Amino acid sequence: MPIDVESLKTERDRIKTELRELEVDQRKLETDLKALRQKEIRAKREIEALSTLIELCDVRATGAETSATT
Repeated sequence: MPIDVESLKTERDRIKTELRELEVDQRKLETDLKALRQKEIRAKREIEALSTLIELCDVRATGAETSATT
């Protein structure tokens, strides 16, 4: 049974097309992942900033309580 070169070429071209589509999807996913990472970093920074503000408020409140009792 001889190998049909044209059908092999057609199959190769089909697979190349699928590969290009996969690469496009991969780039889109990588872009989405970068955006999600940036959101994560932003959220962590906001949490850290709020935690710092809470600590400052706690220190002031503790300092005010200490001054009021002495």
